[in-house]
Amino acid sequence: MAMCEICQKSISHGNKLSITRSHISKRAKRTWKPNLRRIKVNMNGEIKRIYVCAKCLKNDKVKRA
Repeated sequence: MAMCEICQKSISHGNKLSITRSHISKRAKRTWKPNLRRIKVNMNGEIKRIYVCAKCLKNDKVKRA
């Protein structure tokens, strides 16, 4: 399953809304996936490849190897 290994962000589910004439007339199921990148990380002296979301990379929660 797609999941960030730092913040545990994963797939979220909801409804896609069709708006016509200021009424929500139809709803359809949809999913939102996190923006994951596979990067090399130095964890405890070991270099590993993990999946990290782009938000964690941007906020420097992970140090690249």
